[in-house]
Amino acid sequence: MNTPVSDPLYPLAQRIKQCRVCSDCPRYGPPMPRQPRPIFQLGSSARICIASQAPGNKAYHKGLPFYDPSGVRLREWLAVTEEEFYDPERFAILPMGFCFPGYDAKGGDLPPRRECAEVWREQVFSELPKLELILVIGQYAQKYHLAAADRGRTLTDTVANWRALLGQNCKPAVLPLPHPSWRNNAWLKKNPWFEQELLPVLKREVATLIR
Repeated sequence: MNTPVSDPLYPLAQRIKQCRVCSDCPRYGPPMPRQPRPIFQLGSSARICIASQAPGNKAYHKGLPFYDPSGVRLREWLAVTEEEFYDPERFAILPMGFCFPGYDAKGGDLPPRRECAEVWREQVFSELPKLELILVIGQYAQKYHLAAADRGRTLTDTVANWRALLGQNCKPAVLPLPHPSWRNNAWLKKNPWFEQELLPVLKREVATLIR
């Protein structure tokens, strides 16, 4: 959690921080393999929201979202400093699952816990009236935040539709992104349009909204 005590959303952030639904009364599958530690960033003045999957192991131990190489790459995509990124008055960071879900049998991260979105997501977004841009990272966030008609058959199809989504003149605007993980290096090489065409627009949008 990274919400100032003086912020009107501090009481809500405190309730989220104390949430243990996926450990004490899980609705989908076994309890969380570790003690819950909700990791998010919430500020009432945020104009940009990063809607991601779930925090990773390093973020879990540090208590900061995107505290890993993925976060370094994401900040490069946004052209922001670490100080700007972790400013809750600029960025809300709201993963689909607030806690690190643990590893699967192959050593990859498990999907976000479904309980989080059902319990908290609608309430949180209703308290963020100044949002103008939601960056949806990965398939789980895209499924939640994008209408079925706006999602392609694959993540590549969905991200490739970014111009049409920004052109809808909706508020907040929704822009799909791939996950900045190193696991997507091959995807980035295969889809050079992402860095050549989408990222310059993204950087301009972010610069306008936070500065």
